[in-house]
Amino acid sequence: MRLYFDNCCFNRPFDDQSSLTIRLETEAKVHIQTAIRAGEYALGWSYMLDYENAANPLEERRSEIQKWETLADSFVVESPAILEMMQEIVSVGIKPLDALHVACAMELECQYFLTVDKGVLNRAQAITGIQIVNPIDFVIEQGL
Repeated sequence: MRLYFDNCCFNRPFDDQSSLTIRLETEAKVHIQTAIRAGEYALGWSYMLDYENAANPLEERRSEIQKWETLADSFVVESPAILEMMQEIVSVGIKPLDALHVACAMELECQYFLTVDKGVLNRAQAITGIQIVNPIDFVIEQGL
């Protein structure tokens, strides 16, 4: 099974951990990454992750996130198919950059798109072809 983390999810461990929700999302995300390292899941990577991560002004965060690209089993660059999918996803109310991430994950044939972005999660049911979930829900669903 191939997974795709959006940039918000990759950055969750760097967020203020004083909120229980953020701490639980961080723990779930780290647990999933451990399973990826163990070969239990595959990881998809995209040019959008590279783009957003490169814009991060904090070098430590940028370099820690970028290391995950080397563990990815697949990579996708912009294509007409991705841009077309993005337009369809935007039509259900998801912001263009978020929609590009989802389209990349779909092009990579990921089964799950993991995010902590409430805007994306609130519209997830309108998107078919991929499961869009919070890392906590993924851990519960998979029985990890």
